[in-house]
Amino acid sequence: MKFKELGLSEDLLKAITSVGYEEATPIQAETIPMVLAGQDVIGQAQTGTGKTAAFALPILEKIDKSNENVQALVVSPTRELAIQTQEEIYKLGRTERANVQVVYGGADIRRQIKSLKNHPQVVVGTPGRLLDHIRRHTLKLDHVQMLVLDEADEMLNMGFLDDIEDIIKQLPEERQTMLFSATMPPEIKRVGVQFMKDPKHVKIKAKELTTDLIDQFYVRSRDFEKFDVMTRFFDVQSPDLTIVFTRTKRRVDEIASGLEARGYNAAGIHGDLTQKRRTQIMNDFRHGKLDILVATDVAARGIDINDVTHVYNYDIPQDPDSYVHRVGRTGRAGKHGVSMTFVTPNEMDYLREIEKLTKVRMLPLKPPSDEEAFVSQLGAAKETIADLVNKADKEKYAKAAESLLNEYDAEDLVAALLSDVTKDDNNQVPVKITPERPLPKRGGKRHGGGGYHHGGGNRRGGNGGGGYRGGHRSSDRHGNDRGHGSRNHDSRNHSDNRSHRSNNGGGRRNEGGSRGFTIRKKD
Repeated sequence: MKFKELGLSEDLLKAITSVGYEEATPIQAETIPMVLAGQDVIGQAQTGTGKTAAFALPILEKIDKSNENVQALVVSPTRELAIQTQEEIYKLGRTERANVQVVYGGADIRRQIKSLKNHPQVVVGTPGRLLDHIRRHTLKLDHVQMLVLDEADEMLNMGFLDDIEDIIKQLPEERQTMLFSATMPPEIKRVGVQFMKDPKHVKIKAKELTTDLIDQFYVRSRDFEKFDVMTRFFDVQSPDLTIVFTRTKRRVDEIASGLEARGYNAAGIHGDLTQKRRTQIMNDFRHGKLDILVATDVAARGIDINDVTHVYNYDIPQDPDSYVHRVGRTGRAGKHGVSMTFVTPNEMDYLREIEKLTKVRMLPLKPPSDEEAFVSQLGAAKETIADLVNKADKEKYAKAAESLLNEYDAEDLVAALLSDVTKDDNNQVPVKITPERPLPKRGGKRHGGGGYHHGGGNRRGGNGGGGYRGGHRSSDRHGNDRGHGSRNHDSRNHSDNRSHRSNNGGGRRNEGGSRGFTIRKKD
C-alpha cells in the first residue's frame, strides 16, 4: 500500500520520500489509519517490520507544532532502541520542525535536563530515566495526548512493568495509547486492559524466516560441552561475521572472555557496559573490526547489520518468538545465512515449539571432532601464510632467512610458523562457563528463575543469572536503564562465499587452504 493512501499530510509524505520509504509495511498500513482516527492500538509484530514509523508518522501528524508542551511520550526498553527511535522520529519530522528529545540511563542527566528545557513536543526514553525526570519535575506530562509502549515484552522481561505503570499514572486519562510487542504474554494483555480504551489488535505474522536464505541447524550438546563444540564449529565453518546469543549477561562475559583467551576476535555486549563502550563495540562489529559479537536478546535489539553470516544460539530461547528475532539477524539483503542452535537433551520440546512457529524443520548436526577442527585450522593457516609470502619484502629478509635455513631444517621452520598461526595451542586454554539453571519442562508449571510469566517477580534481587528470567531481568533493568553495574557479577569491558555445503552446517571449510580464514587471531 502507498503511504499517500493512509491519510497523511503532504509535508509528511515529502519527508517519507526523502528518507527513502516507498510502500508501507503491513504493520504501518494497518496501524496508521487507526491511530489517525484516534483509536488505541495493540500492535503485535517482530523487530524489523517498520513499527517505529507506524507510530511516529501519526504522532507527527497529530501533534501541534506551535504548542511547546510534551504531547507524545514513547517508552523504550533500552538506550539503543530509544536513541534509534528518536533519530527516526526526528528524520521524519524535520521538515515540519518537530522537536524530539531522548532521555536514557547511563548518560549525563544535567545535559538531558537542559534538552528538556528546549520544549520538546515528543520525548523518547527508557523507564527508569523517565521516572527520574518525573520525580525531579524536569519532565511534565500533563499535556501528553499520545503514549507509545514499544517492545513491551522486553520491558516485561527486564522487570520494568511497575515502572511503566508508575509512568502511566502521571499521564492524563484522556489520551491515546499504542502498545507494540513481539509476543503477547498475560502481563502485557493486562496492561492493555487496564490502561487502554477498547484497543484494536493488529497482528502481523513473522516473515523473517519464510526465506530460503537461512540454513537452520541444531546440535545436541550438554551444557558443559557447548563452548568447546561451538569453537570447533567456528574453525570448521569459518564464519565471516557472527552473533552468539545467550540468556544472561554473566554468560556474555564468560563466553566473550573465553573466546578472546582462545584467540578469537570477539567481544560481548549487554546492559552493564557503559554507553561509550557499547557504541564502540557495535561500531567495530559493523565495520568488520570484530568477528564475533556475544549478546543477550535485549542488548541485540536494534542491531541492523546486513552482513551477519552466522547466528549461534548458545542457549536456546525459551520463547519461540525470540528465536525469530535472533535468526532474523542473518540472511538479510539477499545474502545467505546460517543459524546454529545448541540444545541440551531436556530442551528438545523447546526446539519443537520453535519449529511449529517457523514451520521449518531444523536439521541435526554432529559436532565436528578435534581432528576436523584442526584440519580446518591448518587450511586457514596455509592461506594466511600464502598471503604473508605474497606481501612480504623478500629481499629485505633474504639474509636472515638464509641464516635460519642453515641453522634449522626447512620443514621445522614451516611447522613452527604453522603452529604460531593456528589456534591449536589456544584451544588448550581452559574456559569455565558457569552452569545455568535448566529450563522448566515444557507444559509444566513455570516458576523460580525459569518462568516466562514472572514479570513482577525478582525485580531487584536476582540470582546472578541462574534462571532465564530471574538474574537476566533484574540486572538488565539496572544496566540498561540507569547505567549501574550488575549486583551479581563484574561486567567486563572487553555474499555467500561458500564453496560447498558440508555436513557441518553449510559453512565454509578451510581444508587444504581452499578458503579464507575470516575469524582472525587477536593481535
